[in-house]
Parts: sequence; C-alpha cells; structure tokens
Amino acid sequence: MSEDQGLATFEDVGIAERDKPPFLRLPEPQSLFGLRAMRFNALAPGHQLEPYLRFLAALSQAQDRLVGEADTPALPSPDELHRRAANAMPLVPREDLAEDEVAAACFTRLIALMDEVAMPELARAALSRAGAVDEEGRRVMFAAVLSDAVPAETVADHIFAAAALQVAAARRTARLDALLPQPVADGVCPCCGGPPVTSAVISTIDLDGVRYVQCSLCAAQWNHVRVKCVSCGSTKGIHYQAIEGIADTIKAETCDECKTFVKILNQRKDAELEPVADDVASLGLDILVSEAGWRRAGVNPFLLGY
Repeated sequence: MSEDQGLATFEDVGIAERDKPPFLRLPEPQSLFGLRAMRFNALAPGHQLEPYLRFLAALSQAQDRLVGEADTPALPSPDELHRRAANAMPLVPREDLAEDEVAAACFTRLIALMDEVAMPELARAALSRAGAVDEEGRRVMFAAVLSDAVPAETVADHIFAAAALQVAAARRTARLDALLPQPVADGVCPCCGGPPVTSAVISTIDLDGVRYVQCSLCAAQWNHVRVKCVSCGSTKGIHYQAIEGIADTIKAETCDECKTFVKILNQRKDAELEPVADDVASLGLDILVSEAGWRRAGVNPFLLGY
C-alpha cells in the first residue's frame, strides 16, 4: 500500500469565493440506478467479485425499474422543513421510512422484480427469506438498515430491504428545494441524516475539482472541503492510501485523529467512477487499510457482509 499526503493527491484549482460551489446536489433517481447498473456491469468482467458485481448490476436494474413504478414518499410540510433547516436538522429523517407505506410497497415490488432474475443459490435463498417476512418482519428489517445495525447472520436478506429503501429515499430527497438543507454534522447527510458511502472530486460543465460526499441512502451529495476528515472534521493527520500498481483514481482518505477512512474517487481522471459501484469493486483497498488500523466510516449496504 502506498501513501500520499496533503495536496499532492488531488490538484487544487483555486475556487474563488464568488464561484463557491452549491452546498447540496440533489439525487436524480430517473438516471441514478440505471447508470449504477451500467457501471457494475462494466466493472464485472475478470474481476475477483464478478458474480457479485453481476448480481448487483441486476439489483440496480430492478431499482431503476422501480423508480418508474413506485409512488414517492410524502414530504413534511413546508413549515416543518424550514424549522428543521433552521435548527440544523436533517429535513427528511431516514428513520421515518421504517413506517412508510411507499417504502413498504417498494420492498414488495422489488422482491417480485428480483424473482425474475437469475442469481446464485445463496442469493436466491436470501430473496426467498426476505419475501416471506410479514409486515412486522419488514419493519424490523427496515429499522436495522436505517440504524446501520444489520445482524451479521442476515446481511444477505437485508440487501433487498436496503435497495428498496434507497429508491424510496432518493425519490423523496429529489423533491426537496436544493437551497434549503443546511450542514448538520460531520459525516451526516443534511437531507436524511444517513452516513456517507464515499466522496468524489467531480468534474462537470459547471463544477470542476470540487469535492462532494454522497449519502449511502438517499444519494444526496454535500460539498466537503478536501484534506479534511469526512467523519470528524479534522484537518490534521490526513493521508491518502492507495494500492501499489493500481490507478490512483480511488484512494482511502485516512484520519489519524479518529482512525477512520472514507474513500475519495477522482472523477476528474475517470468520469465513469460511480460512488457505490466503484466502492464495492475496490474492496481490496478496504481490506488493506483496515488491516493497517483504520476503521471504515463510509457505509455501503452491499459491502456489509465483507
């Protein structure tokens, strides 16, 4: 494993205050999951995790179909949204989805869509168990996913619950006014309160070289200073870890203060990088960094079993 420190990893483009990037980028559910499915399929050939990446591509395709079929969870009243924003609270708390009827319908429909998909025997068994739960069992599964407390023995079953919740959460967050959410706390999504999955230095027509952190649940992205810990906010003891011989487009940003890491993707060098798919495909980096003593701060429901 190699290590780079400070600004040597990603070039500083010197953004002026007048050109300050927007704090929040809302998710775009109509394309989010379809693009993720394409990326999983592109990463799969010859990869050590090829069967799993193919499975996740199919799951993402089912999520893409679900976006076009499912209703959207209701938003709080405008007054309530403004009250939460004024008090630095997540606008649409993820915990609310545990009892949401639209999220429940997403789960039921996703199970049906995945039943049509060829998958490994173990995944098929997990799908059958997930599809057999009653209403209370579904609530328990949702609560476990939303509190990041999935039992180790049922991780595979909860992947389907997490996938359904991602669709419901993304559709709900997409309806927000992008100017309303305010910073909540380090490592907390200002929209739903979820943890990050990864961060990325982006390159678009309007924004170049700006870092955004992506929520693991609703896929909202919030602006975050580079060379600053996503988890604790420290600017001291920040280092960048990479696997020797591998393209430096994906690194682990480690923090000596809180001993955690969050991956950072350089989309300026590779525009095809996708926060969830490339996080799974770079599992080897997680293993090396974890063995070196850092704890993963990002959450990816598709990596909970690893």
